[in-house]
Amino acid sequence: MIDINELKFDEKGLIPAIVADARTGAVLTLAYMNAESLRISMTEGRTCFWSRSRKELWRKGETSGNVQHIVSIRTDCYKASLLVTVEKDGPACHTGADSCFFEEVFGGCAEPFTLETLYGIIQDRKINKKPGSYTTYLFDKGIDKILKKVGEESTEVVIAGKSGEKADTVYEISDLVYHVMVLMSQMGITPGDIMKELESRHTPKPGQEE
Repeated sequence: MIDINELKFDEKGLIPAIVADARTGAVLTLAYMNAESLRISMTEGRTCFWSRSRKELWRKGETSGNVQHIVSIRTDCYKASLLVTVEKDGPACHTGADSCFFEEVFGGCAEPFTLETLYGIIQDRKINKKPGSYTTYLFDKGIDKILKKVGEESTEVVIAGKSGEKADTVYEISDLVYHVMVLMSQMGITPGDIMKELESRHTPKPGQEE
């Protein structure tokens, strides 16, 4: 455990902070902290940054509700940057995407496609309406249409599973997962919310056995 006075802040008193999802390891955003915002982050257990554009402290989620709860803060071997692992209450990006890093520059899809990736795409279609997008169509139609599709796809999974055809069942489960995630996005439920619930069911409480 090092003292924050050992960190190498730049000439403006700032240090870059890479924020990563504690559950998946995915990089969420790059922001900056000064000594004050770092101390606030450590005291409150949630990310607080320094906004270089607004010249003020910025508590992530203060207006959006997308709070990032800190699991750990580490520094590199030069003590010139921070790695902040978090459990998040919602998307990291202001666009609604799960991560700020979703624009390809080189190398195609370097990172594996995950449920968080899918959720980010769905969120983007919800916020940035795309003509001709089926996902945007579902959001435009609203909760009743989304729920109807979840019900239909659930039935398709049952039929495919009963047939014993693995490929058909995988296909139908994929359709169901997609529509369930559209429902999650509509209701403001994140993959992290689901993982927390599942974890609570399988993590024994003090004094209990698994």
